Amino acid sequence: MTELRRTAWGMAEEAEREIESLSVEETHAELEEGRATLLDIRDVRELWLEGTIAGAKHAPRGMLEFWADPDTKYHRDYFGPERRYVLFCNEAGRSALAAKRLAEMGFEDVAHLSGGFTAWQEAGYPVETVEQRDYESR
Repeated sequence: MTELRRTAWGMAEEAEREIESLSVEETHAELEEGRATLLDIRDVRELWLEGTIAGAKHAPRGMLEFWADPDTKYHRDYFGPERRYVLFCNEAGRSALAAKRLAEMGFEDVAHLSGGFTAWQEAGYPVETVEQRDYESR
């Protein structure tokens, strides 16, 4: 088996050194003050199984750059480079990588939730249920 030159967690740790990381308490305070848009970048199946943080927008990691880019047909109107964003995933690896990518795209006020959704739940903050949608009936 060929050795990887870089590991996924190594790249996430590298990204985390280059972006702002917020604790659960700091993230909660930003949400309470209305300072940030919270982006849940987990796969939709994770949301269906575990729920999400109330008020979070869903932007799956696989589509993030396309949803953030106003020049694509996939753009979502809750993206704008002038806004403040806090990203989260399950344990903070994907969100660190995604926050770094948004910064590379020109989003200047981006952070991620250290410890991710797991840390949020462990701190006892509220979680909202996400209903599974039937994609056949769209």
